[in-house]
Amino acid sequence: MYMKHILPLLLILSSPAFGDEEYGTLNPEELSLNANVQRALRGETTMSVCASGYLMTKSGRHDVAREVFEACAKAGFTGTMTWMSYMEDNGFGGDYDPDRAAEWDRKAAEMGDPVGKFNYGLDLLRGHGVTKDEVAAKDWIDQAAKDGLEIAKRLQDANYDPDEVTPDADNWKYAPMF
Repeated sequence: MYMKHILPLLLILSSPAFGDEEYGTLNPEELSLNANVQRALRGETTMSVCASGYLMTKSGRHDVAREVFEACAKAGFTGTMTWMSYMEDNGFGGDYDPDRAAEWDRKAAEMGDPVGKFNYGLDLLRGHGVTKDEVAAKDWIDQAAKDGLEIAKRLQDANYDPDEVTPDADNWKYAPMF
């Protein structure tokens, strides 16, 4: 009697009519970081998808954060470019690469992002990842300050001394290589 009731249920549950092929993914992930990675990889780069990369990198999932940030940067989200710079500059999810970090900062700066302008100005001021150029550095920092970025104004007020805005624990990064 028991098998009489179980057998039809098993047949129904194993039927391909209820699988993914005909009806799509049943009960898909919607509000998870994993779903946002998949959206980014499909080119669905909304503000919320791009912002989720922040949570990914802060939780130590740097590899997937990179995937999201790169897809969003390709779509023109400048904030993700500055996050890619941060990851390159700290070796998160890849090697420490000041040249690539400066390149991300430059891209964001050229697209008008105030943080990108400030960061690229610091890169130029220090010669970190790029050739040192104090004139261009001050120009980018001044643009960021004009855009209202308070830390850029603070750097101006400190006569462009980068120690004003950077912890001394990072000084090893900015020392001359030769």
